[in-house]
Amino acid sequence: MPDPGAETDSPAAADQRQPRQSRLVKAELGCARLGRFDVTIRNVSQTGIGGQGPHMLQIGERMTIILPGHDPMPGTVRWVQDRRFGIETDRAIDTARLRGAQGDGLTTTDSKAEFQIVPAPRLSARRPGLTLGVSPRNDSWKRH
Repeated sequence: MPDPGAETDSPAAADQRQPRQSRLVKAELGCARLGRFDVTIRNVSQTGIGGQGPHMLQIGERMTIILPGHDPMPGTVRWVQDRRFGIETDRAIDTARLRGAQGDGLTTTDSKAEFQIVPAPRLSARRPGLTLGVSPRNDSWKRH
């Protein structure tokens, strides 16, 4: 999934571009050079992912992608711009399955959620030992 202005491995990549969905998904990548690390996926299509992570990847580098609701799958880094990347996967990504796995326990702005106003707790303002009113003048605390 190419990114305008990014270095790319294939000049005709724009012609092969699949429809993509904007998603914000936490995933993991793994490779021999960097080990396993967390990334944020921002775009998903059937043939790849686009996202950003803590490391700068290398074009052509082989990765293992671990997406929610999917078995680990291999892929190849196709473009890199700073810590943003595009990876073409060797197998198709089931975007509906990804959406289902991501949605567990999450409430979207479109969904209907119960809204309820919770009254503030009643607190006593009583302070033991404090008396309100005029106290006798006591200057013993002052130094002379």
